[in-house]
Amino acid sequence: MSALPRAEGSTLGVFDVRLGRVETFFNLVAAAFIFVLMFLGMAQVLGRQLFNHPINGYIDFVELSMATFAFLGVAYCQRLGGHVRMEMFLKMATGRLHWAMEVFGTLIALFVIAVLIWYGFDHFLRAYQLGDSTIDAELPVWPSKLLVPVSFALLWLRLFVQLVGYLRLVANPAAEPVGIPRTITAEEIAAQDIEGSR
Repeated sequence: MSALPRAEGSTLGVFDVRLGRVETFFNLVAAAFIFVLMFLGMAQVLGRQLFNHPINGYIDFVELSMATFAFLGVAYCQRLGGHVRMEMFLKMATGRLHWAMEVFGTLIALFVIAVLIWYGFDHFLRAYQLGDSTIDAELPVWPSKLLVPVSFALLWLRLFVQLVGYLRLVANPAAEPVGIPRTITAEEIAAQDIEGSR
């Protein structure tokens, strides 16, 4: 588990907080799509079973909405440190070496995400220019495809903030972490739960 460190009044801290608001908004949009899709699925089942009249284009709606909850929350999850990480070697390192390893991993992630943004935008542009649509209801697919590079661009910004945060700690391991997820222990989680229940 991880939690967000307290943001300092520095430029990095301010940017971290403002970017966090955008990430939270994207995540809420993804959650809203899941909520609406749940009711749409219920209406589909009831319409088919009770009235023998399913929702026209239901499969297409589901197909297009997949991009929202698959990609919109990815930067939010990165901010919280919620992604699965291989930390076998990271846990053995301390001080500057630990933060340098984080810098190395983040640089690789920045490169990979930049490539995905490039090809994701190219894929969206091709769908937009060709007028690509779904098979059944013939809904345009480009809005769904546009979400991929937009979401990855937000993730790239989050990774860049984390890179700067890690570089700060390489320069000064005693500095307070800003803009990076902080791993918390089970005892800290329990203390937060107790404090939150009061």
